[in-house]
Amino acid sequence: MPQREPLVLIPGLMADARLFLPQLVQLGADRAMQVALATTGETVEQMSEAILPGLPEKFALLGHGLGGDIALDIIRRIPDRVTRVILMATDPLSEPPQAAAAREARIVAAKSGRLAEAMRAEIPLAAVADSPWRDDIMALVQDMAMGLGEGVFLRQSRALQRRPDQQKTMRRVKLPVLVIAGDADPLVPMRRQEFTAKLMPFGTLLVIEAAGHLASLEQPEAVSSAIAAFLNGPMMLR
Repeated sequence: MPQREPLVLIPGLMADARLFLPQLVQLGADRAMQVALATTGETVEQMSEAILPGLPEKFALLGHGLGGDIALDIIRRIPDRVTRVILMATDPLSEPPQAAAAREARIVAAKSGRLAEAMRAEIPLAAVADSPWRDDIMALVQDMAMGLGEGVFLRQSRALQRRPDQQKTMRRVKLPVLVIAGDADPLVPMRRQEFTAKLMPFGTLLVIEAAGHLASLEQPEAVSSAIAAFLNGPMMLR
């Protein structure tokens, strides 16, 4: 059996490895898994540059939210080293002025020592689908954010405000791409995720039912199964 390429996972805003804990447990027995935190730099480009030195020679790549934007920039830089791409809850377009202004209010709150309040505005209860474990997920969101701290929030928020429009990169991605979207994600509209999948030459959209913005935690088995099937499937075009 040929050796499977490692999977590099990049969590989104104020998330650590625990965002993907179910996947690390369920998929880690069959392949190497590496989590890369986007904590250095103040732009998407600086964050991807900081992550580059620690990456394997060949790898599959998964990014959530800001992590997906960083994943696209990594592909722009080193397309020959990436084998497959998974984007979750990712908006690859630049942030519109209204959203950037709303984000500025959350930045001000965090600077004023109100990081927990800023996170409740960033990922409100409505961002996670109603389920018996929704409160546990929201508590984890806060715990991850408090662990990373105000400085990371400010840097990652600035990176999202300044993120580049990556349509040109997406059109050039000649790799298998899986776009995973929660069917109840109010933060990244379904039409934006459909657009992402269609713009990429070999993109496929997979909608996870009964999931919002954090599908990896809300429907972990469905997400893990989708990732495994995609990673273990035929390369199609390589």
